[in-house]
Amino acid sequence: EVHVVESGGGSVQSGGSLRLSCEVSGYTRKKACVGWFRQAPGREREEVTSREEVASIDSHDTTTVADSMKGRFTISRDDAKNTLYLQTNSLKPEDTGMYYCAADAPRCVTSEYKYWGQGTQVTVSS
Repeated sequence: EVHVVESGGGSVQSGGSLRLSCEVSGYTRKKACVGWFRQAPGREREEVTSREEVASIDSHDTTTVADSMKGRFTISRDDAKNTLYLQTNSLKPEDTGMYYCAADAPRCVTSEYKYWGQGTQVTVSS
């Protein structure tokens, strides 16, 4: 059974940083996408496909970061630890939301991810 567990969220002031971690267990890395997504406050009950893609690593290990987060967020992975990371710097209040990790998608498309975590909350105050 595959488990996806995020951690590292918290409350910070504008301009602060957080390092989110996502440990994936029971899963053998395949040539597939892994990624981070976020959902704005009040939208937690909406469908998975409404989540905003933050960053991803595709089957060729190419990283992609959403335009609004480029230069501030960095995605990385440590295969020895089965862990995906999201380093978030220069956080803004609009970055507030629930951050989700997802694994195993043939393409880096939200609807194709097979495994999702429960999310970790990030709150940025001005």
